[in-house]
Amino acid sequence: MTDEWRPERGELALVGDSLTQGGDWDALLPGEAVRNFGMAGDTTDDVLARLGDVIDARPALIALLVGTNDLAWRRSVEHVVRNIETMLVTLRKELPETRILAQSVMPRGHEFADQIRDINRHLWQFAPTVHAGWLDLWPAMALEDGELNPAYTEDRLHLNAEGYRVWAGELIPALERIRELPPSSRAITLPDLGGAA
Repeated sequence: MTDEWRPERGELALVGDSLTQGGDWDALLPGEAVRNFGMAGDTTDDVLARLGDVIDARPALIALLVGTNDLAWRRSVEHVVRNIETMLVTLRKELPETRILAQSVMPRGHEFADQIRDINRHLWQFAPTVHAGWLDLWPAMALEDGELNPAYTEDRLHLNAEGYRVWAGELIPALERIRELPPSSRAITLPDLGGAA
């Protein structure tokens, strides 16, 4: 409901591919002022190329989820990880006061599970280095073998209404947690070690 929106929360930018684009986020995230930067078919290269649009919008909070389309193009785990890490570093540098939430690459067909787990392991370790939060969607979305739960999809990739409902159920508390963190814009000062060059 619109009367629940609190302006001091600022705008939430959702950044990603068709998974992000396809969500009815105004309904799924009541109380949020959502700007949807999802674009169908986007790979990490594509999102990286249009990151300037997100930066120009200067949102208060960014939730990023991208990477599954790279696998269809047979991009390596290293390629996906490097691109997402570059996105996170760029966002942090250009928007020092914006809160950032990195989300794990969604499960899809189980044949992609090992690659996606590998990508997510790297991103989980990297996110804190740029003061970004981390949301692991796998426990809620994947079966034991890494397959996207069939209850949430018709094509083993895109989400149905139930899939979006479950995703939003994970995203809402994650957004609240990240809003409660101290600001990440303070300069990091190193201790003076007495003239060591």
